[in-house]
Amino acid sequence: MTGDKNTLDLFEHQAQKATAGSRPLADRMRPVRLDQFIGQEQAVGNGSLIRNAIENDRIFSMILWGPPGCGKTTLARIIAEQTRCHFSHFSAVLSGVKDIRNVIEAARQQRNFHQNRTIVFVDEIHRFNKAQQDAFLHHVESGLITLVGATTENPSFEVIPALLSRCQVITLSSMSESDMKVLLNRALSDNTNGLGRLELTYSDSALDHIIGISDGDARAALNALEISAVYAASKTIRNDNAKYKVPLKAVENALQRKALIYDKSGEAHFNLISAFHKSLRGSDPDAAIYWLGRMLSSGEDPMYIARRMVRFASEDVGNADPSALSVAMAAMEAFRFLGSPEGDLCLAQAAVYLATAPKSNSIYTAYEQTLKTIKQTGALPVPMHIRNAPTRLMKDLGYGKDYKYAHDYKDAFVPQNHLPEKLQNEIFYTPTTRGYEKIVKERLDKWRALKKQHQKTDLSF
Repeated sequence: MTGDKNTLDLFEHQAQKATAGSRPLADRMRPVRLDQFIGQEQAVGNGSLIRNAIENDRIFSMILWGPPGCGKTTLARIIAEQTRCHFSHFSAVLSGVKDIRNVIEAARQQRNFHQNRTIVFVDEIHRFNKAQQDAFLHHVESGLITLVGATTENPSFEVIPALLSRCQVITLSSMSESDMKVLLNRALSDNTNGLGRLELTYSDSALDHIIGISDGDARAALNALEISAVYAASKTIRNDNAKYKVPLKAVENALQRKALIYDKSGEAHFNLISAFHKSLRGSDPDAAIYWLGRMLSSGEDPMYIARRMVRFASEDVGNADPSALSVAMAAMEAFRFLGSPEGDLCLAQAAVYLATAPKSNSIYTAYEQTLKTIKQTGALPVPMHIRNAPTRLMKDLGYGKDYKYAHDYKDAFVPQNHLPEKLQNEIFYTPTTRGYEKIVKERLDKWRALKKQHQKTDLSF
């Protein structure tokens, strides 16, 4: 589906005016100028690449990448309003290759008959397959169209390399809590497009609850504000000369969600993640899944929790169960694929697996000891026999001389030194006797004994 700005603006304006009361608050409050845009200073602030492009009407092809409700579509519409380009809005969900051809033909006519440039905004560009993305490639390269794509997915994986190389990736982040508060207060005071006519104010705790459950999504926050405002206004017995202050309880009742005591940057955040991590380490699946649920219910970023579990898999389980890392990574990718709430179960499954896995911090302690030794000894030379020898000169200098190829020996093991000479007897990794590391320990003890025996008989070792 496509929309031609130059031919539809009049009809769209009349339709929006007629249906203004039925349009969602999030749509009514959508900024139309850059100076109305809230947040994303790193992307659209003074001196930024995209602000300069808009103000100078020199828009380049770009991919707007960010989470839901961060302003991708709004920014695209601002580009349409503030540039002198023909603008087509294109949905990757509803459109196919035939629609792309129609857009390209319209762009060609705009250039040939009106000397207009064309901006094509593709919402959810990650929904396009390779063939659909390829259909844009030549026309972006030739300059016939300027492509502005929007996606919630990593463009490195979802946009074909040839198209991505011709676009600037603009990264947008979730709205900060302070920016969300500005947004909500603007909506409450706006008599034209907002909720100003309801004459409501909100307690700090009520606004904080809306911000907390919205998780940086401006659209979700405005939807929640509208629902709670309509609910509060219908329940209000107000004094004629006073605005009614909506309490937290009214917002909870309207949204059917209770506020949990949680601040993503405060003490509660660190206390809960600490409790979760220590429950995993303590092999307590009941406590682990409880603290996981507490964090998710409070609005914690699920990907933050997933990353912590990946770290835990190496730090606290390690080779006692090598599959733990795969399980944690799979849970993270499954959540990224499914989203919430379905993906929450994947995180819960991984949490229980990690809590019930055998534990070992041997990898962690080995690596820490390695870094400490490197800091103390500096850059020791690589032994000659294990150096790379790709040229004749290097071989003549002794690179690779006397190297023993392990596969030529029994059990693919041969005693030889692989550490710098000063560290040849150093031991960094000491496996436990738990889980798979029990097998590793038996194998390693055998190899180290053979190596020690060989050192006694081989003076050149």
